[in-house]
Amino acid sequence: MDRTITVRGTYTPFLFHMVFARAPWRLVFLPILPFGFIAYGLKLISRGRLKTFNQQMLLGNGPELSLLQPHIERFVDKVLRSNHHKKAIEQVEADRADGRKLVLVTASYELYAEAIARRLGFDHLIGTQLMVDNEGRVLPQIIGENCYDDAKIGRIEALFASQGWQRSQSHVRAYSDHVSDQAMLEWADEAIATTPTPKLRHLAKQRGWKIVDWR
Repeated sequence: MDRTITVRGTYTPFLFHMVFARAPWRLVFLPILPFGFIAYGLKLISRGRLKTFNQQMLLGNGPELSLLQPHIERFVDKVLRSNHHKKAIEQVEADRADGRKLVLVTASYELYAEAIARRLGFDHLIGTQLMVDNEGRVLPQIIGENCYDDAKIGRIEALFASQGWQRSQSHVRAYSDHVSDQAMLEWADEAIATTPTPKLRHLAKQRGWKIVDWR
């Protein structure tokens, strides 16, 4: 989703949108955030733990989902108004018109990616899932793995199993802008590198994958 459908990433803008909309006082935690990136750079914490650390600082330990939802919808309004590739949206619409099942696969939180997937008409969403407790509070805790890199394959295969889709009887087309999605692109029958990073562009040329520029 990020930089494939959107022009820029959404995770950090989402957190800052929430800070300014709900609790601007949480900006006092900004000086602490670089320590998380340092720990990640030193491989002391995982990418997923870095995400939940930032979330904890800027979103809090357990905001109620029902109270977050209006702010999420307003954030998605902003994304779809000023942070998307027009050609990506057109491709989504074309694939839907062709009768394809549309699956949005992203490392972004399902917490807000759900609204993007819903508005764009995707049939299914696979994203990073956050724990929601029995009182409806969103916790800074990821369920399973951060949906990134090879972790996406297991989630995709689980979706196939739950829907009763047979891989051998399906034609899978995958789109991505980043080389971290190499496993997903190789798993697909048809891989398309969209406005790719230099590393993905190089890989796509090696593999003979289609390259498109959606800028």
